Amino acid sequence: MTSILTSMFKNLPSTSKWALRFSLRPLSCSSQLRAAPAVQTKSKKTLAKPNIRNIVVVDGVRIPFLQSGTSYKELMPHDLARAALVGLLHRTSVPKDVVDYIIFGTVIQEVKTSNVAREAALGAGFSDKTPAHTVTMACISANQAMTTGVGLIASGQCDVVVAGGVELMSDVPIRHSRKMRKMMLDLNKAKTLGQRLSLLSKFRLNFLSPELPAVAEFSTSETMGHSADRLAAAFAVSRLDQDEYALRSHSLAKKAQDEGLLSDVVPFKVPGKDTVTKDNGIRPSSLEQMAKLKPAFIKPYGTVTAANSSFLTDGASAMLIMAEEKALAMGYKPKAYLRDFVYVSQDPKDQLLLGPTYATPKVLEKAGLTMTDIDAFEFHEAFSGQILANFKAMDSDWFAQNYMGRKTKVGAPPLEKFNNWGGSLSLGHPFGATGCRLVMAAANRLRKEGGQYGLVAACAAGGQGHAMIVEVYPK
Repeated sequence: MTSILTSMFKNLPSTSKWALRFSLRPLSCSSQLRAAPAVQTKSKKTLAKPNIRNIVVVDGVRIPFLQSGTSYKELMPHDLARAALVGLLHRTSVPKDVVDYIIFGTVIQEVKTSNVAREAALGAGFSDKTPAHTVTMACISANQAMTTGVGLIASGQCDVVVAGGVELMSDVPIRHSRKMRKMMLDLNKAKTLGQRLSLLSKFRLNFLSPELPAVAEFSTSETMGHSADRLAAAFAVSRLDQDEYALRSHSLAKKAQDEGLLSDVVPFKVPGKDTVTKDNGIRPSSLEQMAKLKPAFIKPYGTVTAANSSFLTDGASAMLIMAEEKALAMGYKPKAYLRDFVYVSQDPKDQLLLGPTYATPKVLEKAGLTMTDIDAFEFHEAFSGQILANFKAMDSDWFAQNYMGRKTKVGAPPLEKFNNWGGSLSLGHPFGATGCRLVMAAANRLRKEGGQYGLVAACAAGGQGHAMIVEVYPK
């Protein structure tokens, strides 16, 4: 696909095909963005399939998600992952020797613990005979960890898998420049004083310029925030729309936190510091205060700001996944079934953040469901503009026909069923850990609200995406 968003952003608002299509109906207003009371749904068919093992989530936990640079800043990623594993062990009382395999997702790896799953498992007291590996798939890394575990159980290779994810943005790897690295490696190989002096004579001060990690696409060199700004412009999502949605996320998260609904959070005693018991990024404000912030990426006319974007977050999560017959034999009452899932991939330039739009209809078709069957939606909120642009794309026959090869739209999720306990904008987004939070939020909401099916979806760097159906376990 040609660089539509690039050209559209230059021409908005008067000539953009996307903007003309999507600016006719305002997506959000204050009344629409309030969460409505949950509606009890009648029992529907189960998604069990013949000759395929039922795979269940026994339970899942996460340590509090904290803004980077706060209480976790002196720790390493495996410390956070270990804390999530220990929390899961305490929550479920699962014997360590029963776990067949451990999988964690992460994005920005600490070089000393590149297989962070293994180091965290050993630190949490799991047997050194329990294999563990680490996966990476940007913001859907934990989703990949979960579905890898599902595959291991479905194939009969394992009965019990722990899946999770971790990210520590307080201490990301900062490298020497390539020229400096090359010189240091060559110096290490030099055998004589003359060879070393010859190499040192080529040193220049600019060799000392560090290479900083960036949340940017390698293939396009564009930051995700810049892409989100262009996406919001192309779909005619206003600054007010985005601020209202962000305020909704923070308000619902605060309400859920105050009412004790975020039951997946386990306390973490930070070494040398106090025990952390709750997420610290939830900050309900006012539209007036949010309107004062300047654009963060496209200046001075962009609409994405710090207030309507997810913040850099430290955190970890873990889930206990089992074959249903194993869980029942051990006396567990699972929370949910993990059902059908899909991964999708689009153009990383112009459709970087549209993963949910592409993944949702595919996973619904795979499961034989429709949007009206879904009782709880849990989508990853990278940016308000990203969520609202996905809503507009999902609710457009034109977009479905011209970009997705589909005859009709799938439809936008009803807001009364959507992220009712907050989302990544407010709870935080540790890149490698969010997927497990989404699934546990869906499972816990279904149990609390009396629903049967949840749909989890997320976008990810590289133009990729994921969606999964979660079915509540019968009470």
